Amino acid sequence: MKHSLQLRLSQHLTLTPQLQQSIRLLQLSTLELNQELERILQENPLLERDDEPREFAAPGVESGDRAADAAPAAEIEAAESAPAANDNVEFGEMGDGPGAGYREDGEENEYSQFAASAPTLRSHLIAQLSLMNVSERDSRLVALLIDSLDDDGYLSQSLEELAALLPAELEVGLDELQIALQHLQHLEPVGIGARSLSECLVLQLATLPPGTPFRAEALETAMHHLETLAARDYARLRKLLHCDDATLRGVQKLIIGLNPRPGRNYSSDETRFVIPDVIVRKVKGVWIASLNPDAMPKLRVNRLYAEILQRNRGTCSQQLTSQLQEAKWLIKNVQQRFETILRVSQAIVDRQRHFLEHGEVAMRPLVLREIAEALDLHESTVSRVTTQKFMHTPRGVFELKYFFGSHVATEAGGSASSTAIRALIKQLVAAENARKPLSDGQISEILSQQGIVVARRTVAKYRESMQILPVNLRKSL
Repeated sequence: MKHSLQLRLSQHLTLTPQLQQSIRLLQLSTLELNQELERILQENPLLERDDEPREFAAPGVESGDRAADAAPAAEIEAAESAPAANDNVEFGEMGDGPGAGYREDGEENEYSQFAASAPTLRSHLIAQLSLMNVSERDSRLVALLIDSLDDDGYLSQSLEELAALLPAELEVGLDELQIALQHLQHLEPVGIGARSLSECLVLQLATLPPGTPFRAEALETAMHHLETLAARDYARLRKLLHCDDATLRGVQKLIIGLNPRPGRNYSSDETRFVIPDVIVRKVKGVWIASLNPDAMPKLRVNRLYAEILQRNRGTCSQQLTSQLQEAKWLIKNVQQRFETILRVSQAIVDRQRHFLEHGEVAMRPLVLREIAEALDLHESTVSRVTTQKFMHTPRGVFELKYFFGSHVATEAGGSASSTAIRALIKQLVAAENARKPLSDGQISEILSQQGIVVARRTVAKYRESMQILPVNLRKSL
């Protein structure tokens, strides 16, 4: 084999650390972004939060706001030319408004406000148990049953299984557990300690006054015919109860008014709040998207370390110099992240203004490629921007991805958004005759009469995605 030297030219893309960080920050949600910033703040002493309250105006509302938004970028550029001369390298220079954390006399509050924690189901039942006149042994057995309840308040294990788990030397029999269960089922909320939905409803019906209309028929239905009622087989249920339509309607109304999950009100699940990244308002007849100041982190270069670097450029460690550069990169990348979110959001608002005016039925078809081409961005960038980013509109808070959807052809040669079709299906079901609900085929025919070509299978798919019951389960008396 003959050896030789060859020169070849080739191109390849190398992602710089700054670009990698920019891409990573872009795909993070607001919560994840703040978690990432907290981690970086712990590692980089050159970076700090600016939490001092300052005056600000909401961006995007007045023309003067553009100058306020451009100020951080100017500060960053100045810092790059003279790293320590500018000690206010900042982004999102917006405080929480005057008076935050202060009393009217200007002094800081000396107390903190905490939300009162709601009682758990167990603590609520134990408190009632302590007031009952029962023996200590029975009280312990009731407490055992309380600890065996699930989040809905049901006893998921049978008494036989619980008895088998207890030590043999305690000599706890099924009759004792049965008595303990009766004590438990007399506690509030009514229906607690049931072993099935049927038993839960029976316990609640049993507490109603004997003269309650349709109580007897409802008890029989809950005990023996609950599956028939759930299947909406009213003809068979009338025969089983030997009643007319009026009685059956009363039974249905009485049972529907009961609580099938008595323990759910004491669930420890906490409500998760979403902080929107963008706020949409109508200004002088035009829909304008602006960044939400509460979602924007307030960052700047630490003044003390910047001055040290300025005075000791030749003797300072390379690590501090590198950390200063990383701090400036982060501030710029965070700014670029929000600028990209704002650009994409405004492009979405421009194309979905009919939705903002008229609601879901006016949603137009939109794909990521359309926004990417309009803003000269890559489609993957738009995908990252619209994931876990939220927009506050007069019609509610929506994830940016909500405004994108597939399209369905119309007879006129145009297209309709899948979101708009779902809204039309929801309207048709809401207005249907409850005794003769619309089938998927009938809904498809009605839509075709309006010029929207939708197959029955597509209607069924959209209906199921909105958790609308099939026609046989929507039928009522």
